[in-house]
Amino acid sequence: MRYGIVGTGYWGKNHVRVASELRDAGVVDEVVVCDVDEERAADLAETHDAEYTTSHDRLDADAASVATPSPTHEGIATDLLETGTDLLVEKPLALSADAAWNVVETAEDHGRTLGVGHIFRYHAGLRELKRLVDAGELGEIEYLHTARFSFRVPRDTTGVLYSLAVHDVDVYDFLLEERPDRIHCDMHSTHREGIDETTTLTLDYGDTTGVIHSSWQVPAFGKRRDLAVTGTEGAAYLDYLADTEVEVYDASIVADDDGDLRKRDRGKTVHEAADAEPLKTELEEFVAAARAGRDPPASGRVGARTVALLERAADAAEAGEVVDVPAVSTRQTAPNTD
Repeated sequence: MRYGIVGTGYWGKNHVRVASELRDAGVVDEVVVCDVDEERAADLAETHDAEYTTSHDRLDADAASVATPSPTHEGIATDLLETGTDLLVEKPLALSADAAWNVVETAEDHGRTLGVGHIFRYHAGLRELKRLVDAGELGEIEYLHTARFSFRVPRDTTGVLYSLAVHDVDVYDFLLEERPDRIHCDMHSTHREGIDETTTLTLDYGDTTGVIHSSWQVPAFGKRRDLAVTGTEGAAYLDYLADTEVEVYDASIVADDDGDLRKRDRGKTVHEAADAEPLKTELEEFVAAARAGRDPPASGRVGARTVALLERAADAAEAGEVVDVPAVSTRQTAPNTD
């Protein structure tokens, strides 16, 4: 397999590194780098003993990662899918639901494998938490909370809703395997018009509530990325930066024989998952899916579903009210599953 990487900026260069490691391990045969900045493309290609081009029209790859700025995803992805390339497109798949579903439909029309870079689905700690949730270790999930904070100059292309909260909207989809009924969203912009620097999302899933706090304007915590999940039988905490550890709390509120409420707290245990670089796992599983002609864990439909929810969240913020989420998961009709 000849593997291409389109876009070699901050994150794209990591795709080049990992693809080169997979080539050296015999997972793919060749690597080709593509960037409109010829000097950058040539330097990376030389570093990783790869070929390079400055146009995705000349990529000539069996499968590829698209890691260009988000506004370009739809055009580049549809071009490559139409010429027979299987694709892993970095998140978000596109910046509108219509554009995202257009990419999905193009892949389906041409029989191509399409994945989206929802990298936390490949995070060792989150996969261990998913196993615990599915096994009923926490009981029925009642509440999820995510904090994703840093202090940086806002991007000039997309705000935190599409850059940070996108991860957690998909994580909740991954853990709960259902679509929210309603969304509320607050977005704040100060330094760049139309670029949200702080966003708070509340997603209602019937009896379960998920809250997502994302900001580039919080210097107090350094870089913070964590998730707390509370169920009827216990709770769990995941620090994404710790990679492999999941803290599980055997704690809940229970009623005694007289009906009085009390705390039950038997302490915590730490579950350790096998260490693995999420991006490497993501590319390995995408390549395997492309070879088999099937969807990877984070499929194109997963990516489009997430963009549709982000779009609905932006609608809620503009309206200043809670909005309902349509029960279907495409721009037309489809069941709420892949």
